[in-house]
Amino acid sequence: MTILTVDSREKGLEELAHLAAAAAPDAQILRFSSSLSALAEARSREIDAAFLRVDTPELSGLDLGQYLKELYPMINLIYVSDDHQDGARALMQHASGYLISPLTLQAVQNEMEDLRHPEAETKRKRVFAQTFGNFDFFVDGKSVAFKYSKTKEIVALLVNNRGAQTTNGEIIAALWEDEGDPEKKGSYLSNLRQDLQNTMTRLKLNGIIVKQRGSMAIAANKIECDLYDWLEKKENSKYKYLGDYMNQYSWGEYLHAELDEISYAMEDDEDDDW
Repeated sequence: MTILTVDSREKGLEELAHLAAAAAPDAQILRFSSSLSALAEARSREIDAAFLRVDTPELSGLDLGQYLKELYPMINLIYVSDDHQDGARALMQHASGYLISPLTLQAVQNEMEDLRHPEAETKRKRVFAQTFGNFDFFVDGKSVAFKYSKTKEIVALLVNNRGAQTTNGEIIAALWEDEGDPEKKGSYLSNLRQDLQNTMTRLKLNGIIVKQRGSMAIAANKIECDLYDWLEKKENSKYKYLGDYMNQYSWGEYLHAELDEISYAMEDDEDDDW
């Protein structure tokens, strides 16, 4: 578990971080005296819980909490204040807790033991990529509707590449092969990338697509996928490969052949056991 602690006062931050560490000894504690710096850090890594001082300058703890909730809908927000003045707004944010200073270890422990979203719940992956049969991309159990069909194909290609950075040139070659004007395809790809960004932002899927200059990848560790699970666990996987893989896309034939070979080898091993 990763816990963010934010308090602009040095002594307050030291106390807050110390109590959080004592209440959750196995957690990673992040300390920030600046709300803006804390927000920047949260954009680069997942945060499970946050102890936020309400009256921080530049960006209040409540405003920081709202931004954090947009990044991570299942985050546990625990506010720290000298009074109950901001309790109503914290309640509207569905915060996990609201502590009044001076803090005690027992009070912090109580909050950690009664999180609004327990750790097992926050670690559940919201995204499932189905590759066996036809490709589909689910978020919170619902198939995602992209504005363009080729945006979905880009996601399929990134899933197929299993976390490897895929260049714009490789995406263009897969989606259009040798058809059409290269300049027009580059312009169309820009529109598709924007559609992908808009969709991920709308679904609050921070960090699912890892972008670099001229390339992008799927964050394979942040999604559940039948392909990934089967390749890792083989016969112990809850998903079964039955010979069909991303049927909509011709470029999937290369990995399809590899999956067939793995499947045949697994069957031979089972025959040898008899």
